[in-house]
Amino acid sequence: MEEGKILIVTAVDKEAEVIHKGLENDPRFVVKAGGAGMAESAVSTAYALAADNYKAVINAGIAGAFHHSEGTGSIIVASEMIAAEAGAEAPDGFLSLEHLNLGASRYTCDAEKVEQLRSKAEHTGLHACAGPVLTTMTATGTHATAQTLRARFPGARAEAMEGYGAAAAARRKHIPAFEVRAVSNAVGPRDRENWDIPVALAALEQISPILREVF
Repeated sequence: MEEGKILIVTAVDKEAEVIHKGLENDPRFVVKAGGAGMAESAVSTAYALAADNYKAVINAGIAGAFHHSEGTGSIIVASEMIAAEAGAEAPDGFLSLEHLNLGASRYTCDAEKVEQLRSKAEHTGLHACAGPVLTTMTATGTHATAQTLRARFPGARAEAMEGYGAAAAARRKHIPAFEVRAVSNAVGPRDRENWDIPVALAALEQISPILREVF
């Protein structure tokens, strides 16, 4: 990728801190905690992109995984960033923004960069995979909702709350966007006792130096 700075947007300060540490304060990367949720992520990313020039945007943080094969501490690199709740309900199922001709609810990430991130993460000893990452406004807290999302988005690997917001802002500026997630829990019933945020944050720190190699 050409010379220039890369913007990394997280939800909370702790995610930004471990990424800063993993990047060893590389001046090519600007890391900002933009707030939780798609709206906060979109606004924070848009403000940052208006204030300076960047060649790429990366949304990064912890997330829930849909599959048991992606256990705590696994890395998921988004092949697509999907606004899972953007659309309309109908008697025969959910209608996406695309179906309604109201815009886009999916952002496809650069496949070459996605594979580089995934393979390099594997080579460092992390379990890593690539696939769609869903952006939801309401974090899933039941088996029923998890099953509904799996049915609507076959192959979805993770659920988070910010990715598509960052991608929407980047798309307006014609800048490529990416999403990297470290797994802290399974998507389903909200059971904080079975979350392992420290392990997920450690994995996020471990993959951060790989960003320097790929970008």
